[in-house]
Amino acid sequence: MTQLLEIQHLSVDFKTKNGLLRAITDVSLHIQPGETVCLVGESGSGKTITSKSVMRLIDDENGKIAEGSIVLGGTDVTVLPSKELRALRGKKMAMVFQEPMAAFDPVFTIGSQITESILEHKLGNKEQAWTRAVQLLRRVGIPEPELRMKQYPNELSGGMLQRAMIAMALSCGPELLIADEPTTALDVTIQAQILQLLQELKAEFNMSILLITHDMGIAAEMADRIVVMYAGQVVEQATAHQLFEQPHHPYTRGLLQSITTLDSDRSRKLFSIDGSIPNLSELPSGCRFHPRCPYAADRCSKDSPPLFDVNGRQSACWYAADLVQRSDWKQPEADSKAETILIQEEDKEESFSLKERMFEVEGVSKYYPVKKGLLHRSASFIRAVDDVSFSIVKGETFGLVGESGSGKSTLGRVLLQLEKATAGKVLFQGQDLAKLETAGIQEARKHMQMIFQDPYGSVNPRWSVGDIIGEPLRVHEPLSSGERRRRVEELLGAVGLNPSWIDRYPHEFSGGQRQRIGIARAIALNPQFILADEAVSALDVSVQAQIVNLMQDLQERLGLTYLFIAHGLNIVRHISDRIGVMYLGKLVEIAPSEELFRHPAHHYTKGLLASVPIADPSRKRELISIQGEIPSPSNPPAGCRFHTRCPAATARCKEIQPELSEISDGHWVACHYPA
Repeated sequence: MTQLLEIQHLSVDFKTKNGLLRAITDVSLHIQPGETVCLVGESGSGKTITSKSVMRLIDDENGKIAEGSIVLGGTDVTVLPSKELRALRGKKMAMVFQEPMAAFDPVFTIGSQITESILEHKLGNKEQAWTRAVQLLRRVGIPEPELRMKQYPNELSGGMLQRAMIAMALSCGPELLIADEPTTALDVTIQAQILQLLQELKAEFNMSILLITHDMGIAAEMADRIVVMYAGQVVEQATAHQLFEQPHHPYTRGLLQSITTLDSDRSRKLFSIDGSIPNLSELPSGCRFHPRCPYAADRCSKDSPPLFDVNGRQSACWYAADLVQRSDWKQPEADSKAETILIQEEDKEESFSLKERMFEVEGVSKYYPVKKGLLHRSASFIRAVDDVSFSIVKGETFGLVGESGSGKSTLGRVLLQLEKATAGKVLFQGQDLAKLETAGIQEARKHMQMIFQDPYGSVNPRWSVGDIIGEPLRVHEPLSSGERRRRVEELLGAVGLNPSWIDRYPHEFSGGQRQRIGIARAIALNPQFILADEAVSALDVSVQAQIVNLMQDLQERLGLTYLFIAHGLNIVRHISDRIGVMYLGKLVEIAPSEELFRHPAHHYTKGLLASVPIADPSRKRELISIQGEIPSPSNPPAGCRFHTRCPAATARCKEIQPELSEISDGHWVACHYPA
């Protein structure tokens, strides 16, 4: 079959202050008409650079194609002059970016930006372009498209903006759609909607899709074939079924073992690939994966393997054919470090009623005034958290899940007194935090710390690691500089980092290492409670596993209590003892972790679980999702706030707000008709 896209032996260089840096090396792949190919691998593996090279977007980023060819529909893109290249962009190939807000110009309306591409390619006059843009917005599921056309990017939610970007990408009917992590920043429900939309549009427009993702569940749901990249090279190519049934490269096998599913054994630590992906300026000799490979031999450190044809697929491993015959390769391997967690689930559940309450939250609300008019009078309020009550017992991990805008992070900040509650009480070990003076709050904060989603953005980049981790000690502990330095070195060792790195700066570390630095800072004062707000959401699957294992180790060693906020339901299930589900400022369900996943009682919880991609192509299903988007917290629906999206809603749900009630031991739900 004639290939729509054929990349042959592609190498890309970038100009840096230290000379040329080779970002990808000898990459070859192809896409057939109507096919979906997924590029997978950890951050830094070269996925995005490969996709940008297809559209020659690297030209504007100090990049250049050093070797190889990119042939799209018979045209070699690598040799096209700029004018002819612009004619191909949008019409033959288009791109959906990870962050839609960065792709739209904030000073122009959505409609003007979609119609611009149609007019540029002379596919109609202004009126025809407007009509087509409205039709596309309606097709991608945006309500009131005529109104949205006149709005600016900041007036649309993240999910709507991603849909608008897909509409813009489709405006000229491209044959190839490149989607670079199109759902990474989205909630699981909106992610499911977008993936379902892409599948429908692919069939409707007869498109091919090059999908970049680090989520193997998405790859299993979407891909016909999967290309695995590592450190700028392709290490394996196979059909989705081949790859998940029996990977032929140790790196691919490691990625698949790192996946946390809804069926994973919670009594064991997560598997993770040792080490981290190498810096492109410090690549190892031979096979680039050999420093992290448990099967590496002498040859692997000396000679770089090409892509071999093995058992109907390609693998860049000298020993692929032999490895897949090994019995320990075929069986899912428990992590060598994965000792059984000592406290079993049943023991924890039985002990909740007897344990000391660390936090008691009673009727907490947090409203933000919406200022309108010249005199800034508050006409309404954003009800970020609305009459929430629950408790966290000492030594447990309480998971908090829900879509963006549900109030999870605001609730966490209220617990730490980073935000003052509008109403209600927060008791920390029986003490009402709102009644404490400044000195009392400062003393309490020694025992309550936070791990942020982006540790790089939450610290001063001009400070060394020693200064960052040592700051809490400087504020709260009367230590000499020598004692403080020794304590920081101990903390670095405790989180698995080299103590000699104390004088390095944040930019010198990978994402996973920076998160370890954030954890070291959080435990510096031996706190009793840690709020982890989306602490692993931005990390690759293997690095995510490393951080979760570290958090569980520290909890066992130091007796920590966690509030773990995340939208990755698989990870929340693994780490949490109990889970609370929030929707539009309200807690709608609380239950022990296993109970919640086995017997979800609220229809919102059921919808969240049904939206999680399954990392198994043989179990492909229609991507079920909750329809619509979360309403505005400044104007929540009457009655049950979920009734506008609930398949089981009745007239009663629209009028009467359900209260949290206990339906079984420790299982609470706010629903008139529990599932």
